[in-house]
Amino acid sequence: MTERQYAAAGVDLRTAEASKERIGHLVAGTRTPLAVGAVGAFGGMVRIPEGMRRPVLVMSTDGVGTKVLVARERGVLDTVGEDLVNHSVNDILVHGATPIAFMDYLAGAGLGIEEIADLVEGVARGCRNHGMVLAGGETAQMPGLYQPGHFDLAGTIIGVVEEDEALHGDRIRAGDLLVGYASTGLHTNGYTLARRVLFDGLRLRADEPVAELGTTVGDALLAVHRSYGPAIRPVLGRCHGLAHITGGGIPGNLVRVLPDGVEAVVRVGSWPVPPLFTLIQRGGEVGDDEMTEVFNMGVGMIAAVPPADLDQVRSAATAAGVETWVIGEVRAGANAVRMVRDRG
Repeated sequence: MTERQYAAAGVDLRTAEASKERIGHLVAGTRTPLAVGAVGAFGGMVRIPEGMRRPVLVMSTDGVGTKVLVARERGVLDTVGEDLVNHSVNDILVHGATPIAFMDYLAGAGLGIEEIADLVEGVARGCRNHGMVLAGGETAQMPGLYQPGHFDLAGTIIGVVEEDEALHGDRIRAGDLLVGYASTGLHTNGYTLARRVLFDGLRLRADEPVAELGTTVGDALLAVHRSYGPAIRPVLGRCHGLAHITGGGIPGNLVRVLPDGVEAVVRVGSWPVPPLFTLIQRGGEVGDDEMTEVFNMGVGMIAAVPPADLDQVRSAATAAGVETWVIGEVRAGANAVRMVRDRG
């Protein structure tokens, strides 16, 4: 099959080569002193930071789910790349790790050079914001598997932490307070339900302003997934455990870091629920339990903190521009999360 026949089948090699050139410039802009090897090599290489005693690599792979459909509908493609990086940074932050490298995977069909560049620019921007190298990745054109103009975006992050400083949740104990960190919206979870309610049920358009949101539906849904690194990293040593609130909500994620013999009691009503969640619940007649199982409900990260360290932990968040609330506590009990209505 010649190049012309390949293009007729849906894969344009000239566009692919032009995109690689654009991507190469974006990748080069993320290089750090830890980066090794040439941009565009078959594999990405990165050094372990010098001076570490017993470095442990912490790795995580994830995507941004059906949020990419909102981005496509709104015509804003660069923010989902930043979402991907920030989500991944939070996942390894839970273990106390510092991000050092990232690799992305973009698959789709019929994407133009500018669209591909916008998507990778978001990834590169997220990497630059965290001082880590975009060590490589893959851009795959797959007509037949994807409809023209559709795509998926995923990535793998590599971080490092001293073995004896890694967080596993085993330090969490009865008496710890639970600090909730404000989310910027849905982050990267629950979009299948949100889209069904807002677009299919309420018949809202992505570019339609909604008074209670103070913006358009699309812009509210595309709010960038917050990175909690600046708010938490200065006080990591004061946190007994961290939980990134992603798919599964508070109950499904906080339980993952609880050691045996304790339970987390979360007081529903101890933080303000953003209007986007209220709109989804009302518009779709979604029950309370399902809302808390699907969405973060305005809390994107939870830290278990000794009472003596509470002020320092919250002050660090305030300095980073992140609002926090004391949303509950850890008690002796079964390994579980209890959501209780705040009567205070």
